[in-house]
Amino acid sequence: MNTAERLDGRALSYIAIALITWSSAYAAIAYALASFTPGEVALARLAIGSLCFVALLWLRRAALPRRSDWLQLAVLGVFGLTVYHLCLNYAETRIASGTAAILISLVPAVTAALSAFWIGERISARSMLGLGVALFGVVLVVLTSGREVRFQPMAALVLISVLASAVFFVGQKPLFARNDMVGVTTFGFLAGTLGALPFGLGLPHALAAAPWSHIAALIWLGIAPTFVGYLSWNAALKRASASQVTSFIYFSPPIAVLIGWVWLGEQPGWLTLLGGVITVGGVALANAKRRPSTPVEPAVNSVAAKEC
Repeated sequence: MNTAERLDGRALSYIAIALITWSSAYAAIAYALASFTPGEVALARLAIGSLCFVALLWLRRAALPRRSDWLQLAVLGVFGLTVYHLCLNYAETRIASGTAAILISLVPAVTAALSAFWIGERISARSMLGLGVALFGVVLVVLTSGREVRFQPMAALVLISVLASAVFFVGQKPLFARNDMVGVTTFGFLAGTLGALPFGLGLPHALAAAPWSHIAALIWLGIAPTFVGYLSWNAALKRASASQVTSFIYFSPPIAVLIGWVWLGEQPGWLTLLGGVITVGGVALANAKRRPSTPVEPAVNSVAAKEC
């Protein structure tokens, strides 16, 4: 990892904003699917997010990425955004929420592996152990929180989403070093929106027939989890390594349980709380810094010092 990269307070605040906004996306998607197809939800979400990013790009007078990076960004946008959101939306119509939560939690491990092979990020044995411990905590949280878990063929779509997400996070990372972060994010979202266009051609008709509450869910998806969430996430990715940042995705299920406890009065059992503690411990272990070893003074020098 570059020595200039660090998981500092600002990076942690960006990650917190992204996770909080992303945690609202699953419920909003399920709500919007009552009036829109999965393709229409993906197109609306990406289009609204793209409009927000274009406005930010114009306000900041930020530069677009280098032309030599356009092809890579276009591929990343289509795979990491179009494919990710289409697969996730279609999966939400068929599979249990607990199943999706467990499978999505594989993103940090896949990202860590891709980071090591693709961009050469060093992943220590302690970090891999921490990721494994955190994953165990997530599974414990999901299994004991009452969420339904059933593994079925449609769950393969979530695994595609996991791979698409990891490729998107890792592929963008080197581009931030030579381009403006807002420019990179905007270009990727424009490509992702164009990729989703063939799957949401019925969106204008669906908008005319949908109740306002379902349209509001689309607007929320485009602004909060998409624009604010991805902007915050990419700001964190620019400051720290991809494997470090994505390890915090393990906090999503515990955050959902916490929101249900505070907001809906759904008191979790002690095993669920234990799973949350294990998750926190695993993420802390994965991001713990190794203490530099204290150099041992040669015996000859110490003897000479005594003689003096």
